[in-house]
Amino acid sequence: MARTREFDTDVAVSRAMELFWARGYEATSVRDLTRHLGIGQGSLYAAFGDKDGLYRAALEHYRSTFAAAALRTLEQGADTRTAVRALLVERIRIAVAHGGRGCLLVNAAVERLPEDQPTRRTVRDVLGANQDALTDLLRAAADRGEISARHDPSTLAAFLVTFLNGLLVTSKITPDARALEPLVEVALTALD
Repeated sequence: MARTREFDTDVAVSRAMELFWARGYEATSVRDLTRHLGIGQGSLYAAFGDKDGLYRAALEHYRSTFAAAALRTLEQGADTRTAVRALLVERIRIAVAHGGRGCLLVNAAVERLPEDQPTRRTVRDVLGANQDALTDLLRAAADRGEISARHDPSTLAAFLVTFLNGLLVTSKITPDARALEPLVEVALTALD
């Protein structure tokens, strides 16, 4: 008879995400995970297959929470410049929290690529979704005359995503929102 799982996998994935985010993949052992999650090694393997499976689940959880929230920020902005500024500033604030842990997806790209193809796909999908959402927002703004039409909206969106990724790496070196937020104003001049 199969045993009933005695822990909430959603809570375990959320807690694992926090541990991977704080320490990185390589510095987080299975033993660290079982201690942090309060589960046995057998339970971890039964639920997630292995450490890689739990890591992928943690990245997906990040994608469905933090990355999805970033896209909602774009949809809620009063105007394009305000929406893009809010997106960038909020990402800085999340990245500098907890001593500058950065962005889990950018951390994963820096630590795990190019060898880890599932991580590559997840990161590419999230960055692609962000770029697509920005492209749509910028195209509509250019059509309304709200921003300059001197740059192709897709290229401008790619620039902003690239800028954000660099900013998120920098947030690990300089975990100070007050030092990083003025850079957002410089990036926003691309909309002029």
